[in-house]
This record gives sequence, structure tokens and C-alpha cells, in this order.
Amino acid sequence: MNIKLRIGDISENAQVEVIDEDRLCYIVKSVSRGAIGLRTISKSLLGEFVSYFRLHPEKSSTDARNALVGHSGIDRFEYGYFATLTALAKLALSKEAEGYSQVRSWQQIFYGVPGTGKSYQVDEITKKESVIRTTFHPDSDYSTFVGAYKPTTKQVPVYSTYGEKAVVVKDGNGQPMVEDRIVYSFVAQAFLKAYVQAWIKYAESDGNIPLSQYLVIEEINRGNCAQIFGDLFQLLDRNDAGFSDYPIYADEDLKKYLQKVFMGLEIKQKEKINALYGVNRDVVSQVLSGEVLLLPDNFYIWATMNTSDQSLFPIDSAFKRRWDWQYVPIYNANKGWVIQVGSHQYDWWSFLEEINNQIADVTYSEDKKLGYFFCKAYDGVISAETFVGKVIFYLWNDVFKDYEFASAVFDDKLEGGKLTFDKFYTINAEGKAVVAENKVELFLNNLKLTPKGADNESLQDGSKQEDLESVEV
Repeated sequence: MNIKLRIGDISENAQVEVIDEDRLCYIVKSVSRGAIGLRTISKSLLGEFVSYFRLHPEKSSTDARNALVGHSGIDRFEYGYFATLTALAKLALSKEAEGYSQVRSWQQIFYGVPGTGKSYQVDEITKKESVIRTTFHPDSDYSTFVGAYKPTTKQVPVYSTYGEKAVVVKDGNGQPMVEDRIVYSFVAQAFLKAYVQAWIKYAESDGNIPLSQYLVIEEINRGNCAQIFGDLFQLLDRNDAGFSDYPIYADEDLKKYLQKVFMGLEIKQKEKINALYGVNRDVVSQVLSGEVLLLPDNFYIWATMNTSDQSLFPIDSAFKRRWDWQYVPIYNANKGWVIQVGSHQYDWWSFLEEINNQIADVTYSEDKKLGYFFCKAYDGVISAETFVGKVIFYLWNDVFKDYEFASAVFDDKLEGGKLTFDKFYTINAEGKAVVAENKVELFLNNLKLTPKGADNESLQDGSKQEDLESVEV
């Protein structure tokens, strides 16, 4: 949940009021047709509605319910409160717009199927903030995430021995000559850069609320999180004030680096922070000396994750518990995108609805579905080449290949048999692969799609949709 509502907050129409809360839920009073009731609303579920309405505020409560039901671990009966959830979500977003009560999750993963706009949503929320971004991949490790000693090039003076003395060599203009040499120095990576900036913002705040610092990790599950975070895992436990519950000791290399970058910094909130860690412990001085690592309350770590990539590196349950999870649903972005096949155009969203139904029916999985931005359009048009190269390739190789293409939508009603991937290409006179547009159109018509602005128009091979549907293979 990105926004913390306060007890006493009331929706615009005064039909919903927050009257109590605990760590997981809000207790709200709702008024409907003169009847007053109390409802328990999950903060996690409310977070889904906030996420949905942030992306498309013009949608209705029914739209939100239809888009979200069944897509998360929340008990489905709670979606029956979708009018209440909508009112609370819009109340939370109005508070966010006012800059009021903005309490965001310190660690949060935005997850969903490919193309739902997870990175876009993170960008929208943080566009006015200081952000350092990184992407995990199978070769990522602690040193590429935090930092390590690396060879770097440094210019040093050129010396010459004169008797027992070393003197600087000068050029014809009397200027000291320099040369490039390889030296080893500690090079900070994304985590350490963001960590340092967070504490610098504390020092710059002069005792006021410090500016926020975000570390955004794209594709977090494409890397081995246990290996990448290492002992930083301990820091992800935050107390109620947003600081790490359990500071960790830095190794000597890291300590030397932090001593250097923090030199001269003064934290005026020192006593307040120290009070979180018991009597007679000056944890702020330990942070500024580089002795310990401690995440401050202005340091946010947000990440994105494609659910279809979960098999790369499974995230263990202990790691998952340190994060809040924000589901980003599939939705119609209303861009009006079309798939161009010859002279015909097919509505992109209509295709997504039909193919996602097929994916659900065949695979019984949400993970392989396609979001609106799975395939990018140029000037609102997705060419047949782009459609085959990206969408058809994905469907044939990553979704349906293990299910024997049994559905009738994969029938080749022109040549017989099944629409194998190679049938989407022909070879021209120059020996180059060219998209077979009649096969693309056949597949789209198998999905019961028709060209925009056309009723039973001819296909690329001269047949009609009604003819295709009557062909016996």
C-alpha cells in the first residue's frame, strides 16, 4: 500500500469513513441507501485498487473488480466490497495528490505478466524523486550490486631519476608530463550509491524531513537475490520508523570507502535516530564512520518482476516476507493500437482479450498472459513483421509448445494440419524470409477477430471468414 489513510478520513461523498486500523487491515464505516455497516478491508487488496486507479482513473468500480478479481492471493469474497474499495482508493489518491500523509512501502515489488506497465507505474510514482536504477540478470552478484575494488585508469606524473632524487619530467612548454596508470580503487555500484545519497540527504535536511532516495531494481527475479543481497538481507527488516531493525557491520574495504564519502557529514536528527536502538548506543556515529550499515527511513527499494520469469531464480519465502507486493493487472490502455496485416487492421486489445482467454483455458495459468505493452506500436500500428517476430514467436515457443496446439485456433484451414511457426514465413526470390500475411490473418480469424470497419471482408488469399469456418480439414 502506497498511501497510509488516517483514522477519520472520509470519502468525497461521505459514504466511507476509516474508523480503525491494524497492521493488515482498515476498519471502515460505509453508508449505502441509509444503511450503516462496518467492513474490514485488507490493506494489500486496497493497494491493488490504488495501483489500478492510478493507471486509469477514468475507470469505474466495476471495471476495477473485473480486472482484479482472481489475480491475487486475496480471498475473492473481498472483491464484493469493490465499491468501498474504489472509494478508499480514490480517497488515498486524492491524499497523495495533496502531498498529505504520504507513507510509502520501503520495500515493494510490482509484479504482473509481461507488458502491463510495471516500470511505467514505478516511474510515474517516483518521477519527482531521486532515483538510481539497476537491472538484475543471471550474472549479477554482491560486487556488481554493492561495489568492489576494480582496476581503474588514473593519470599520474612522470618522474625521472636525477642522482638520488626523483623529479617530475616536464614537456617543451614547461608543463608536468603525465601518464595513464592502472590503479585499484573501490567502485560503488547501484545499492551503495543510493545508500550514500540517502544519508547525504539526511545531512542536507538540516533537521527537517529529508528528501527521499529510491533504488529501483528492474527484473529482480532474473538474478539470484540471496547471492546479490548477501548480508544486506538483514537490513530489509525495518522498524515502525522505517530504519533497519538490525544494523550490520561493514567489511574493511566498504568501511574505508564510507569513511571517505561521509567525512564531515552531520546528522541533526542524531539523537532521535539513536533512541531507536537503545541506551548508550551512538549508531549514527557508527554509520558515518562506515563501521555499520543501516537503511534510513528515506531510503526506498522498489523492484519490478515479470511473473512469467519466476523459474529463473526462485525467491525464497524469507526474502519475500521483507517486501510488500503490488499487483499490476492487465488492462486496456485505450491507445487504439491496431495490428496491420496487408490492407486490414485488427484491434490490438481485442486480440489480447481473445488470446489471454486461450492461454487461461489451455495452460490454467495467469503467468503467460500478455499485457497491453507486450508489443510496442509505431504511430499506433503493430506491423505483421513485428507481430510475428515478437507475439507469435512468444506464443509458439514459450506458451503453447508444451500443449500440442490442440485448440482449434491453431488449425490451418488453408493447407490442413496445424499452424506450425514456420508456416508464418515464406521464402522470396532473394532467399529471404517474408511474413506470410495470409497465415497471420488466418490465425486472427481463428480467434474470431475481424478487421476493423469490415464485415465478412475477403482475407489475403481471397477467401472469406465464413468460408474458413466451414472448411473441413
